[in-house]
Amino acid sequence: MAEVTTVPDVMTRARDLVAPAMRRSVDLLNPELRNIAAYHLGWVDALGRSTGSDGGKGLRPALAVLSAEAAGAEGRFGVPGAVAIELVHNYSLIHDDVMDVDRERRHRPTVWAVFGVAKAIIVGDALAALAQQVVLDPSILVGDGLALEGHQAALLLADATAKMIAGQSQDMAFEDREHVSFDECLAMEAGKTGALLGCAAAIGAVLVGAPAATVRALDQFGVELGISFQAVDDLLGIWGDSKTTGKPSWSDLRQHKKSLPVTAALSSGERGVDELLELLATDQLSEAQIERCAELVERLGGRDATNDLADSRLRAALAALDGAEIPDDARRQFVEIAHFVVERQF
Repeated sequence: MAEVTTVPDVMTRARDLVAPAMRRSVDLLNPELRNIAAYHLGWVDALGRSTGSDGGKGLRPALAVLSAEAAGAEGRFGVPGAVAIELVHNYSLIHDDVMDVDRERRHRPTVWAVFGVAKAIIVGDALAALAQQVVLDPSILVGDGLALEGHQAALLLADATAKMIAGQSQDMAFEDREHVSFDECLAMEAGKTGALLGCAAAIGAVLVGAPAATVRALDQFGVELGISFQAVDDLLGIWGDSKTTGKPSWSDLRQHKKSLPVTAALSSGERGVDELLELLATDQLSEAQIERCAELVERLGGRDATNDLADSRLRAALAALDGAEIPDDARRQFVEIAHFVVERQF
């Protein structure tokens, strides 16, 4: 894949539109929770001092805003959906860091590492609850002017959240299994990542009352894009540059994660699988052993298989757009986002 460093204009535009609404929503939390959430979101440092950052790449907000525009409405009417998706996504990240015992995210200490596990859990819970409040009462963020379908959007968000949680549960279960097939891993990641991106790509359209066929096409686009996104994440989790990703090199191997490259390698049937299994069963891997794991995963075809999956799911995402009756400009911007997601290096 070619390296892409230029963020699509729609992501910048949506981030500028959604960022003030994100701050207004977080302001609804009580002060202690608000400050910890602001730290996680990159707005302040551990002492509560402003960083001048709005944090994040803005992928999910861009999809939500653009999906409202794809349904013929102004992008601002997709903002409650964008905020709700971001809140759910960030609650999952806070909890993931606790479960994975990750001490670093976005080039600085994680919430639990700074404030403790208990506070990380309750802040994550608060963000999840706030997401439902925001989408059920979208007037909190956009005022009057259009009767938004908050109830239907909340149902969509709840379903996607449940699938995300189920995917995370499967991911955790895989850690205790010696062998996980590539297809099992793919199904897990479709839930863990694909469902929420599918929701992001459709929630703006749902809010403005788009036809069911349009919603289905946009949701399918997002699900396929989410799988492609996760495939790239899994590649970066092993071979990404730590200075760019914000995580230690070979981070997924350090955690013995049964990611797509690893499961593809283990399913190859080639010589070296037994050695890889033995290494992955070792509790504390040395740096040399972790490096050997990465070499084996690549030699056994895990890297190539995951690259191929990312590309094939990108094509499937773009094909889903062919079934959507949306303006050409919105279609073009969805395509730009899709290519950025698959070709990024961070």
